[in-house]
Amino acid sequence: MKDEWQRQINLPTETSLQRLAMIVYVLQVASLFTGSLTLFAGVIINYVRMEDVQGSWVESHFRWQTKTFWYTLLWMVIGGVTTLLLIGWAILLAASIWLIYRIVKGWLYLSEQRAMPH
Repeated sequence: MKDEWQRQINLPTETSLQRLAMIVYVLQVASLFTGSLTLFAGVIINYVRMEDVQGSWVESHFRWQTKTFWYTLLWMVIGGVTTLLLIGWAILLAASIWLIYRIVKGWLYLSEQRAMPH
């Protein structure tokens, strides 16, 4: 009886959660070419599906992705505001390089089915 009930509620499998984290990484990569538009789409997915990943190793990727979003947004705003002072361009470049680093590290850990370190 218990097995029947579990089949009926259709819980997301670890594989589908892993695929979802991969989609968010792809959206983060795309944000480098879309002016951060897809970065917002990715973080929305993270927050909408956060309950589904709780307690799994994929949760650490969702936390990594949301932190990546918020810090990138912060540095992009600071860089954007200070572009008139010219230092803003360096901040924007550094933020972009940092974003690439976070995406690559997360993608590698996800492909190895490893949780992100804290």
